[in-house]
Amino acid sequence: MACGGNCSSCSSSCEKKDLKETLRKDASVKKVIGVVSGKGGVGKSLVTSLLASKVARDEFRSAILDADITGPSIPKSFGLEKARAESVSEKKEDGTDGGYLLSVKSKKGTQIMSMNFLLPEENSPVIWRGPVIGGAVKQFWTDVMWEDVDFMFVDCPPGTGDVPLTVFQSLPVDGIIVVSSPQQLVRTIVEKAVNMANMMNIPILGLVENMSYIKCPDCNKEIKIFGESKIEETAREFNIPVLAKIPMRPETAAMVDEGRIEELEVPEIEEAVKAVEALIKE
Repeated sequence: MACGGNCSSCSSSCEKKDLKETLRKDASVKKVIGVVSGKGGVGKSLVTSLLASKVARDEFRSAILDADITGPSIPKSFGLEKARAESVSEKKEDGTDGGYLLSVKSKKGTQIMSMNFLLPEENSPVIWRGPVIGGAVKQFWTDVMWEDVDFMFVDCPPGTGDVPLTVFQSLPVDGIIVVSSPQQLVRTIVEKAVNMANMMNIPILGLVENMSYIKCPDCNKEIKIFGESKIEETAREFNIPVLAKIPMRPETAAMVDEGRIEELEVPEIEEAVKAVEALIKE
């Protein structure tokens, strides 16, 4: 039976191994935060980009590891669709040829690594099986020159499959943020992510609800497009704080499409940012 990472409930006598991958000797990342969800289409990449941009404005060094290998959307949000990662050759200690990649930096200095930066064209498909994709995620951690990063945000693909498992097992994740939407499926979405985090002994910083509501441009009334939110009820059930309820705004979509996410002010994420920045004070 495959290992689920939960040794406390396992009857096997196998030796527990540390599967964490190491950074390059001259790279540095202080805190790693995973952004996850039990399903797709809830806005993980948006939340990842907003958090990275805000901590950068707060004068921390931010980075994004785009672990959504087959569906990367981070580069577009930062206006980096045409960017390509630069490779640097070097000799290994044993004399063989080696090398590493330089992250692509946004206009405001966020360090980013995404599969799109390695493709000949931004619309080239990545037709890989799970183990190869997992290997790419590990290499984004081990083979990239991450420069004095305070907070790295890992944009995970949806679900609880190969890539989130690789991230949880291979990277020193300090906490995760679970992204959801105000639909009836919210409990299932959150429960899957929470259960996986608990099995892997990863702290959950809290929940972020995206597409929470829209405001009428005439009367400013909040309109719940998906009906009344279930996020508070779900948060109480799992004893997790709600960190943000992000509304739908036309300017958000427009600025993401224009690659101007770093200019976007979303005050609703302030509590989520505080939860992240508190990690570096521990």
